[in-house]
Amino acid sequence: MRKQEARKRKPTPVESNKCSPAKFAKKDTETNLKDPYPNYPHPTSQQCRAVRDDLLAFHGFPQQFAKYREQRLATASNGDENNSTTSPVPVVSPKESVLDGLVSIILSQNTTDANSQKAFSSLKSALPTWEDVHSADSKCIEDAIRCGGLAPTKASCIRNMLNCLLEKRGKLCLEYLRDLSIDEIKTELSQFKGIGPKTVACVLMFNLQQDDFPVDTHIFQIAKAIGWVPIEADTKKTYLHLNKRIPNELKFDLNCLLFTHGKACRKCIKKEDNQQKKETGSCPLLNYLKKD
Repeated sequence: MRKQEARKRKPTPVESNKCSPAKFAKKDTETNLKDPYPNYPHPTSQQCRAVRDDLLAFHGFPQQFAKYREQRLATASNGDENNSTTSPVPVVSPKESVLDGLVSIILSQNTTDANSQKAFSSLKSALPTWEDVHSADSKCIEDAIRCGGLAPTKASCIRNMLNCLLEKRGKLCLEYLRDLSIDEIKTELSQFKGIGPKTVACVLMFNLQQDDFPVDTHIFQIAKAIGWVPIEADTKKTYLHLNKRIPNELKFDLNCLLFTHGKACRKCIKKEDNQQKKETGSCPLLNYLKKD
């Protein structure tokens, strides 16, 4: 689903079970409140809506994210149910647990959607409950998720997260996050070693129906190509800036569409003359490219 850049660190023979100090997570959360480019005027609400509409007309809404969109619409509908007694109740797919969603996102790092889904299914088949996963040895977990790639790294991350969660909460469940604010959720999830800002943002957007805007490689490259961030921006600053600039009601659809478009089309980010790009093939974002 989403790729997360692996945190570079020296491998250790035994993974620590201790949670990361909360003060570091709090510091990151406080930093996240600030726009690194407060005077940079893009994207505007109008630009966001235009890009969303053009990508939606070009691709349709991506089916891989349809169930999450249905859940968001259902959540919004439930919030309005006291104002209307005639609206039909939408039929939606059952919500996956927050813990299931987090592990799925971990398994999606640096692999294809098909392989990450296969790895998650294999893990659940070999070890049906998270208690089973917690009790299993590393090799058993690695063997179950090997088809998704980076099995030792991902198994270590999952084991550490489960150990930390059990130590902190007394049970293997993350449903309590549904009752917290975005900043509180970021603080909680950032305590787990190996869980970076992009993974946290994906959990917020997909599993907790919060208004957040993860930035992966595809979205980062497109954002720079169409001038939504300064040329010197990195992924962290791009995440902070876009989350401040993009209207909340557009974040989910726009994120899913940009991610899907970035995987399917390289024309809008290919390094060549913009006029040449426009003359060679169809891409709905070519008219938005920043002038050289």
